[in-house]
Order: sequence, then structure tokens, then C-alpha cells
Amino acid sequence: MNVLVIGGTGTLGRQIVKKALDKGYKVKCLVRNLRRGNFLKEWGAELIYGDLSIPETLPPTLKGINIVIDASTVRPADSYNAETIDGKGKIALIEASKLANIKKFIFFSMLDASKNKNIPLLDLKVKTENSLKESGLNYTVFQCSGFFQGLINQYAIPILEKQTIWLLGNSAPVAYLDTLDAAEAVVKSIPDSKANKKNFILTGNRFWSSEEIIQLCERLSGNKAKISYIPSFTLFFLRKILRFFELTWNIADRLQFSEITNSTKISPNQREENSWLTEKTTLEQYLQEYFGNILKKLKETNYQQSQKNNEISFL
Repeated sequence: MNVLVIGGTGTLGRQIVKKALDKGYKVKCLVRNLRRGNFLKEWGAELIYGDLSIPETLPPTLKGINIVIDASTVRPADSYNAETIDGKGKIALIEASKLANIKKFIFFSMLDASKNKNIPLLDLKVKTENSLKESGLNYTVFQCSGFFQGLINQYAIPILEKQTIWLLGNSAPVAYLDTLDAAEAVVKSIPDSKANKKNFILTGNRFWSSEEIIQLCERLSGNKAKISYIPSFTLFFLRKILRFFELTWNIADRLQFSEITNSTKISPNQREENSWLTEKTTLEQYLQEYFGNILKKLKETNYQQSQKNNEISFL
């Protein structure tokens, strides 16, 4: 079976590519920059040029494809705005998939997106979900919250390097999940008819606040975090300024994520529905492994340096 992954160079997309290859699927990756996707080619995936901002490039990428997995989204540094990629680009991809008779279309939305439509990117996610439902395509939508991998730069590295962590006082807790576990669930759902035309919550078992994550990092690293809070009115004015310039719209939209509210309680029934994940890596396990590896490398480096300092030169 042939799978096309859009967003294969991203944090989640690359894990989906690797897991699908491991399961024996023939994987193609739609990329805008072939050089950037070289590592996917080395894994065994086929790279094919396509760009969501250029709809006419999409139909050729779907030739011979059975499954489309769309893990793409606009990035803060992209020159494209969210409407171009997550709006018009997704609609064009869905229309092209209908014409290509795609057997299943897998899409990633956000947890509680429908309750946060004041945030442009989440509003676009909801519109794409609705477009899929109306398209007649066989689809599966995974509603995600956040991934462990993003926490390293946000919390772990600043604590290790004794840098300041900037927090918002009213940010909502997040049910983080390892992208490896997410990819496993996604790939296992491909042949499962129970996933047809359904939405699934794909999150960790626990919601974490920023303060709780920092406390965990402090305990595992042995370092004390430096924390500063950004007043909400400062963020509001900064976002307004960034919205004046089209090149910084994506950054402004990301800043608005601070306004996300989540009222979803993941019930036991919802967890049982997502039966493809028998065991999930916990945040404690993930960060413990990360800090353990870092501290081990630091000890080895310090030992090697001390050995060099103790060497006696006879020259």
C-alpha cells in the first residue's frame, strides 16, 4: 500500500514516515525542498516535489497513492501565512484527494480547536475537519495537544544552561505525548476500519502546567530554574504590532496560543477507543532519559578533561 506523507520533515511527520516504513508501507513524502528531505530518502522514502501554496502541484503527487497522511502546518518562520497553507492549501489537497480516489485521509487537528476558534490557526483546523466530513472521503482526524519533543528547547535546555524561562500566567495545561507513540497510533490506524470517518483524541494521559514541568526538570537536572512571567497585556500589544506586518503574522498567531482554553476531560471511554496505543511513554520517563543522557555526557567530558590535565608531557 502506498502512503503519501505531507509534513514529513516535521517533528511528528518524520516519526510517521519512519514507522510506516518499518511496517512495510511504500512511503512518498511531499516536500517543497528536496535537499531538506534527504534524511527521509536515506530512510527509504521517496521524495516528490509539491507545495500546498501552489495547488496545481498537488494532483501529480497523488498518482498511485492509497493513503494520505497530512501532518503539515504553517511554521512561525514561513513566508506563507496560515490562510495559504492551513486554509486554501488543505482545501486544495482534499479536492485533489477526491479526484484521486484516496482510500483514507488522515489529518491532525488540535484538542478543543472548536472551542478556540478566535485563534486563526485553530479556526482553520476546524474548517478543514468540516471540509473532510463534507468531502465524502474516508478520513480519520487525530486531535492532538502537544508533544514532548518541543519541551526540550522550551524548558530543559534553558534550565541546564541557566537561562531565563519566560512564562504566561494564564496558559492552559497541556496533555503532552511522545511523537513516537503518536506515530505508532497513526500507522496502526491505517488498516483499522473502526477508525473510518471518526475523530480521536491523541494525547498523553495527564495535563501538565508549565510550573509542573519546570519542577520536574529541576528535580531531574539538579538545577534551579530562572522564571520570569510575561504580563498578558504586554503579549496583547506585541501581537497587535506583529499583525501589522504580513511577514510576522505567523508569529502573532502563535503568540495567540496563550489564549487557548481547554475544558476537555479525557474519559476512560475515549482512551479505550484509541486502542492502538497499549502503552504510552510518560513525561517523567521521557525527561528522565533526556537528562540522564545529558548528565552522563557531561560526566564523561569532565573526566576526559581531567585526564588531559593530569597528563605529564616529557617534551
